[in-house]
Amino acid sequence: MLTIPISCGDPAALFRPWSAEPWAMLLDSAAPHPQNGRHSYIVAEPFQTVEAIDGLTLVDGAPVPGSPFDALERALTACPLPSAGPVPFTGGAVGFVGYEAGMALEGLRSRHGNPGGQPDMAFGLYDVVAAFDRETRSAWVVAARPEAEDRARRMAARLSVPPPEQSAGPAPLRWRSELSRPDYLDRVGRVLEYIRAGDIYQANFTQRFLADVDRSIDAYALYERLRRLSPAPFAAFLNCGHRLRLAGASPERFIRLRADRTTETRPIKGTRPRHADPEADAAAAAELSASIKDRAENLMITDLLRNDLARVSEVGSVKVPVLFGLESFASVHHLVSVVTSRLVPGLGPVDLLRAACPGGSITGAPKIRAMQIIDELEVARRGAYCGSVAWIGFDGAMDSNIVIRTLSVTQNHVIAQAGGGIVADSDPAAEHEEMLVKARAQLRAAGDPVVEGLQ
Repeated sequence: MLTIPISCGDPAALFRPWSAEPWAMLLDSAAPHPQNGRHSYIVAEPFQTVEAIDGLTLVDGAPVPGSPFDALERALTACPLPSAGPVPFTGGAVGFVGYEAGMALEGLRSRHGNPGGQPDMAFGLYDVVAAFDRETRSAWVVAARPEAEDRARRMAARLSVPPPEQSAGPAPLRWRSELSRPDYLDRVGRVLEYIRAGDIYQANFTQRFLADVDRSIDAYALYERLRRLSPAPFAAFLNCGHRLRLAGASPERFIRLRADRTTETRPIKGTRPRHADPEADAAAAAELSASIKDRAENLMITDLLRNDLARVSEVGSVKVPVLFGLESFASVHHLVSVVTSRLVPGLGPVDLLRAACPGGSITGAPKIRAMQIIDELEVARRGAYCGSVAWIGFDGAMDSNIVIRTLSVTQNHVIAQAGGGIVADSDPAAEHEEMLVKARAQLRAAGDPVVEGLQ
């Protein structure tokens, strides 16, 4: 393994020259956090790609038999390399698992079409990584294999060139809501009917906002604005080609798997907006911490994730070291719990994704019935939203987020999406307001958040 020290600049600025290149990706710890938010990574020029589009599994663009998870597992196991570098990730897969790919793991198929041909899953395999350590202010370019050393030197040389100035970005976009406020309230009411009928305990109901664009839009400028407005420990920009680019400011870890087989997931349920006035901000945080409704919502999903991890973990190893922890981000306070376990020997990161995708915090409980109800009541497929962006190391380690607070840039649209968990004592009007709070930074990233159709 070749490790080349480089100057530790701002990863988001250094990535700018790569941002228009297909399969260039930035995993960006854009906000300090006591447990997260330490390392950032830049990757480009994968030596292999794995995608799922409309039921087909593609490797380097060609159809192959089996599921995309099988193909990803084969690609990773073909390069079993120990991690000997200065950071957790020194080579492997980077990409995303979409929500519908997770549905398919449970034998479910969405009723919604895919008119833009967006991938349901997309990973590149990378043996050169630029890694940044926020805590030590150090950075390196790492080549995981001898055949990658020349490319590593070229990346290090490219990173030594001062990045261009940030562009002004596109003109402000005009958003339109797919659901009017009355329609949103009605659909939340239908979720509540399912809860009262005993079908589910909770469902995560969401809606989309769309802005019309063409392929010339500067998707990375949207990411840079979103990063300024809402810095987050699990932010990311993924260029998956002309069909899809993701610009995300997620605060939520999905699952981390260390090389020693220990796992951690950090479900978020419970939200309050931040306030400029310190007293009002503290009062909002205290009210959230004491909220019986939000604690119940968080507990249900924590239980669901305990069950998902138990599918692939050693008996007795699933623990909840933190329940209802309060964490504060740029625009919101959240209740966050922590679930840990130890993976069964012989299983790996792709097994963990198969067991847990899509994440319980964005489905509901019971999980399968909640997904069926979500598909019935939402008006479009989710795509990458509510899926997971992940890196998976050749050494078997992994870290991943939940794709929320994220803009999906397609050939024709920029899509923002937000929602929340509906439980028995949810108030539809309050749920609508919480959805708008969560969507605000995404909408503002594309200009003045005037939205048609919310009345």
